[in-house]
Amino acid sequence: MSKVYTIAVLVGSLRRESINRKVALALAELAPANLKLNIVEIGDLPLYNEDIDQDTPPAAYSTFRQQVSSSDAVLFVTPEYNRSVPAPLKNAIDVGSRPYGKSAWSGKPGAIISVSPGAIGGFGANHHLRQSLVFLDVPCMQQPEAYLGGAGSLFDEAGKLSEKTKPFLQAFIDAYSKWVEKQSA
Repeated sequence: MSKVYTIAVLVGSLRRESINRKVALALAELAPANLKLNIVEIGDLPLYNEDIDQDTPPAAYSTFRQQVSSSDAVLFVTPEYNRSVPAPLKNAIDVGSRPYGKSAWSGKPGAIISVSPGAIGGFGANHHLRQSLVFLDVPCMQQPEAYLGGAGSLFDEAGKLSEKTKPFLQAFIDAYSKWVEKQSA
């Protein structure tokens, strides 16, 4: 039996009816048997502040860092806000990267899928996030690139993934599975 890789999934949108969360859940359903996707919540993380991260970091920081550290790889599902990632996602990246020299991210194979109602599918957020991942030593899957535009049409009224989108997400998660295996070998 092949190894099962635990994937920390970070969803950039905190909205209750977030399309990004729906995409993350759809990817979890479509994932091959060798991937176990777990959404790591970021909404309750206090804004990163080195002053409160000294001797006794907030419990939310410690829990988050442990969840990321214990995962084999990371997957980011994010909308685009002002040509970048939402503030909660950037904050999570900062929290996980500290204390300096003890980053929870280092060496974990990663991938990004950006989801937006706009036509270019969060291209700016996707590429801005890649800049941070380079610094954090997260080898990021290059192909297939994943930008989902027109996000309002990805799911029907009942919340079911459209048949038109399913093959794209399946190809993405299958490629990511191979990427994680290759990087973990």
